Amino acid sequence: MITVMGATGNTGKPVVLKLIKEGCQVRALSRGLDKLKPLTEQGAETLSGDVSDAAFLSRAFAGAEAAYVLIPPLYQADDLLAYQNRVGESIRKALSASGVRHVVFLSSLGAEQSTGTGPIVGLHLIENRLREMPGLNVLLLRAGYFFENHFGSLGLIKQQGINGGAIAPDVPIAQIATRDIADAAASALLERDFSGVVVRELLGPRDLPMAEATRILGAKIGKPDLKYVQFPYDAFAGALLQIGFSANIAGLFAEMSGAINAGRVRSLEGRNGRNTTRTTFEAFADTLAAAYKAQ
Repeated sequence: MITVMGATGNTGKPVVLKLIKEGCQVRALSRGLDKLKPLTEQGAETLSGDVSDAAFLSRAFAGAEAAYVLIPPLYQADDLLAYQNRVGESIRKALSASGVRHVVFLSSLGAEQSTGTGPIVGLHLIENRLREMPGLNVLLLRAGYFFENHFGSLGLIKQQGINGGAIAPDVPIAQIATRDIADAAASALLERDFSGVVVRELLGPRDLPMAEATRILGAKIGKPDLKYVQFPYDAFAGALLQIGFSANIAGLFAEMSGAINAGRVRSLEGRNGRNTTRTTFEAFADTLAAAYKAQ
């Protein structure tokens, strides 16, 4: 049995489906029972509950040999770090009470730092919790910036004819498709060839500045002159507030953008064949373009 948190999300769902395809028993977790129905139909055991509840997670991890763990997003949280800490402590308690011996944790580039990286700080603290657990084999997947984050810019492009954010236009960023993260996670859960605490970076096919990503997307949607505009951090946070983010989280995302601009959220190991993944932004931009045209 392998337990998968966030089983209806961008990484969790393909992890579940790949494990089922490989003949594994899978227990899929999510907040919403309705979204789990397709996974039940595929053969997964499904559980719906609050991942900050250690009793729920203890039931979910019971009898599992391995687990994929992550912090589900909660963009309305009044205090994101407090939420991350609650979930992290729930994960720690549940793993301690279970027989799970191999854990793959979805983390981020920059998680080696304890301050100044916005929401990544919470991942740093959870990494530390997992490191301190005796007898647990942990793979920390430190991934780059998700290609899927660009979905959040489509409304801006449609309404104002520009792309933009607080990240500087020419800063090279490791950007990656979440399906490639899922492939790496599922393979690790199947092989369980890691022991102790292992850090593995996932960097996408190449470092990609926002200006270049905007040019590629613009060509796909018929706007070859689409421009990327860097917003001041306070204006960026204000825009996030307008679309439903809490003030706390909007500020933390602005802080993370500053850390990216300063070169603090970056690869430590450098590119190699293991951390350079295959899905190009050019290929993924077709999916973004289809979503843009459907608006």
